[in-house]
Amino acid sequence: MPADSPGQNLDKLWDEVRAHLRKAVPPSTFEIWLDPLRPVGAQGATLYLTAPEGIQTWVDRRYQPLLREALEAARAPFGEIAFASAGADASVASRTTPAVELNPNYTFERFVIGEGNRLAHAAALTVAETPSEAYNPLFLHGPPGLGKTHLLGAIANYLRANAPGLSVRYTTAEGFTNEFVGALRSSGAEEFKNRYRDLDVLLVDDVQFLQGKQHTEEEFFHTFNALYEGGSQLVLSADRLPSELSTLETRLRDRFEWGLAIPVEAPDLATRLTVLQRLAREAGLDTDDHGALGELAQRIDANVRRLHGALTKVIAHASLTAKPLSAELIAELIPHRAQQSEPSAVEQIQQRVSAAFGLSRAELVGGSRAATPLRARQVAILLTREATDLSLPQIGRLYGGRDHSTVLNSLRRVETSLSEDSELARQVAELRAAIHSPSREPS
Repeated sequence: MPADSPGQNLDKLWDEVRAHLRKAVPPSTFEIWLDPLRPVGAQGATLYLTAPEGIQTWVDRRYQPLLREALEAARAPFGEIAFASAGADASVASRTTPAVELNPNYTFERFVIGEGNRLAHAAALTVAETPSEAYNPLFLHGPPGLGKTHLLGAIANYLRANAPGLSVRYTTAEGFTNEFVGALRSSGAEEFKNRYRDLDVLLVDDVQFLQGKQHTEEEFFHTFNALYEGGSQLVLSADRLPSELSTLETRLRDRFEWGLAIPVEAPDLATRLTVLQRLAREAGLDTDDHGALGELAQRIDANVRRLHGALTKVIAHASLTAKPLSAELIAELIPHRAQQSEPSAVEQIQQRVSAAFGLSRAELVGGSRAATPLRARQVAILLTREATDLSLPQIGRLYGGRDHSTVLNSLRRVETSLSEDSELARQVAELRAAIHSPSREPS
């Protein structure tokens, strides 16, 4: 199959590969490790896959031979499997799909409703049922891992199933940027404009990543205007309120606030337990031991993504050690939530940033205005804002008792610097990767 084969042929091939994989491993192994894999493109003899965060490394290490055997059994013209990185994903996927691929599991039926997300779910369903008639734009905001992407995907999947006559496009701010830059380098901006400005519904995830990208912001501003004035529906998500996107152009922030902005909040205990019960059933596990799942729900109170990751870890350990899934095993593997509190997360960030800039923690949070401590402090504040649910005043108290306006000013300055200083951007990207990989120790 050539590298530019239609995505539908690739999907058909992958269905055959999945059928071979399903026969080769136990059902629980398939559901946890192999079923989430998705093809995004091909180049030469290599098939590129994506995998959810938290399982890619394990699959790459343990199941490469099995994946190659399944390719051979399906008579695929590929001999190698590779996992697409964030950057490679966009370039490879662009050969086979018109936009960021939608997860078919993102539906309203599979979304677990709780007190923290009830309004967001209701607004998203209203938009799906009556696009452009209720809330435009709909802006969902909240920390990562709480279901914003699921709701955007549910809207898109609902419309594609129930309103096939509408042109619907889901993408991320990063995907929009990559497409725009690619268009400028190859086919030109006009083709890009035609692709995005003749839509009935546009859904864009993580719009905070438009910040600092001047030309992309400009293009998105005009895209937003063209769609809004043409009566098209816009649905956006970010990790914070529009007013807190400090380095985004004011005119763009204003437009984000034209419709309805709704927070998506952390799930309560009952919602977390419901999520775990559903995940366990889908993995083919015996869910009679509600005490085990209840213990896990008590210990992970951050977000649904961490719940899924923790359950995957426990199931994998139980499978490899032949131990039953029990409250005792969960207590052994998963620290209590008191050990995962936000101050601990902040301390980890402060330790890593201090080490990266060659400072002590006292220098980082102190009052020095020298260039290195100041820049390191701004970076640490940015990472704390991204990785925790803390408000600006709370963050300020953890960085030498600084007030809301000082923290906000730090965020604006460092986000501007990231767009101008490639070395700083690289350093921050490495710190982000380290912070989101708990197994890696600070150097």
